Amino acid sequence: MKKDERGVKMTTLFGLFGGLALFLYGMDMMSDGLQKAAGERMRYILGLLTKNPIMGVLAGALVTAVIQSSSATTVMAIGFVSAGLMTLPQAISIILGANIGTTMTAQIIAFDIGDYVYPIIFIGFLIAFITKNKSEFTYNLGNTILGFGILFIGIETMSSTMKPLANSQIFLDMMGAVADNKILGLLLGTVMTVVVQSSSAVIAVLQNFAAQAGPDGVSSVIGLQGAIPILFGSNIGTTITAILACLGQTREAKRTAAAHTVFNLTGSILFVFAIGPFTKLVEMISPTGNEVDVIARQIANAHTAFNIVNTIVWIPLIWLMVKIVMWILPEKESEREEEIGSKFLDVHVMNQPVFALNLVSKEIANYTDHIKLFFDDIKAALLEGGYDNMKKADKSAKYVFSIYDDIHNYLMGLFASGTMNEEQSAHTMELTYIVEDLERISKCMKELFESAREKDEKDFVFSKKAMEEIRESFDVITVMYDSAVNLIMTGDKSAVADMEQNMKRIAKLEKNVRKNHKKRIKEGKCKPEFTNIFASIFHSMERIGEHCNDITEEVSEDMYLKYLPEEHEALI
Repeated sequence: MKKDERGVKMTTLFGLFGGLALFLYGMDMMSDGLQKAAGERMRYILGLLTKNPIMGVLAGALVTAVIQSSSATTVMAIGFVSAGLMTLPQAISIILGANIGTTMTAQIIAFDIGDYVYPIIFIGFLIAFITKNKSEFTYNLGNTILGFGILFIGIETMSSTMKPLANSQIFLDMMGAVADNKILGLLLGTVMTVVVQSSSAVIAVLQNFAAQAGPDGVSSVIGLQGAIPILFGSNIGTTITAILACLGQTREAKRTAAAHTVFNLTGSILFVFAIGPFTKLVEMISPTGNEVDVIARQIANAHTAFNIVNTIVWIPLIWLMVKIVMWILPEKESEREEEIGSKFLDVHVMNQPVFALNLVSKEIANYTDHIKLFFDDIKAALLEGGYDNMKKADKSAKYVFSIYDDIHNYLMGLFASGTMNEEQSAHTMELTYIVEDLERISKCMKELFESAREKDEKDFVFSKKAMEEIRESFDVITVMYDSAVNLIMTGDKSAVADMEQNMKRIAKLEKNVRKNHKKRIKEGKCKPEFTNIFASIFHSMERIGEHCNDITEEVSEDMYLKYLPEEHEALI
């Protein structure tokens, strides 16, 4: 007998966890399909973000409704704050909206579509199978429908597994203890969400648990008032994802995660002490009928109402939220020092390709700025010399090559993530070509810097005419580089109309320089030992010009930083 009971318990346990696994798998497939099908629309949704916190809330809610994950939206907000693309108040408004958007999952789950699950799965599979190699959008749409069906299979599995539990006195006693103890329910919801790492999954389980009838056959085994504290606890538990995402990030990113925690924690604690009136409010806005028949919708409505009311309370108090998180995480003097390396890249948003490509585009723009600074520092080191100029140029070199390594690794990571659609993959490859062209330019600059270092170490003094020729070459190369960068930023070919003319000019300069240098040696105005370093300087200059010209020939009207946020879009 005991052996049979043990077998029943194991079957129930495996059924519950198997159903949960199907739910999470279906949720992940649906989310991935939605993101790939939505594509560039995701960028425009974020474009709603302005200094107006209400629009920020709307943007957060819409993005979360699309990707079906408040944790993912929160992680994105943390990444954007860390990268300097978003201010802390803007990120807080996004997070407030994300908490509303995530309630959409519970609302969908509350629909009783058990009779239609298998047709939905079949339709999703059929669409994905037929269009796999024909239409990427339709294929992703099919996967979204398929994931939606699998999600409900998971719910059905959990539901059928839980039904026998309603006849177990031990289970009924446990549910009674949770229903009678609000704090216990709060802790249970928190722990479950921390373990599963998905508040949507915990709420789905809660909706199924609550839908089990008690001894009278019409009342829920836990009741709405017993389920709500568990729901509040799941809102607290979901903050652990944001906390984990901010580890190793900037202090601003940690403050964003703290804001998410403060929002959910304060709301849950306040609401749990007003659970009586809140339960009546939920019952008023929910369908009537037998408790077991309507409680899934009541829980979904409770989830939505809690987050909407909590958001309405906090919208005018975002300034206070900022002060609270600034007090929790004050600025440290040691963190004010600028670190060498990428400024905008964040691995936590790599699974959201639209936003990741935003960061890559911003980082490439930052990369071009640092290359320009490096060139200016080399110019000062070469023309003026001195320890300070050499040290400054050396530091610029470290910045430039460190940023390149970060961008290259990030792009490779995007390819490896498998989350990009065909268009995004093609653009990522184009960005790789652009970055490699820029790296070739920076390598030539490094050679130019080594020539400047040799000149300084050997204390070579060039003639006034030689210095004028070097300065003129720097001016021409600067114009060429600026034109190439402008093309990378905008895709506007008209900006590089003079590139070919400048190439001829730099080639003519190098030819004249060699000729003039030989003449100065004969006249005794330059020393023969300057020949190699002088030739090396102008050879590096010419190669930089050639790589700038290569960019203008390779970068098409579509191959540019089209994901670079524009100033008016308020993403920066």
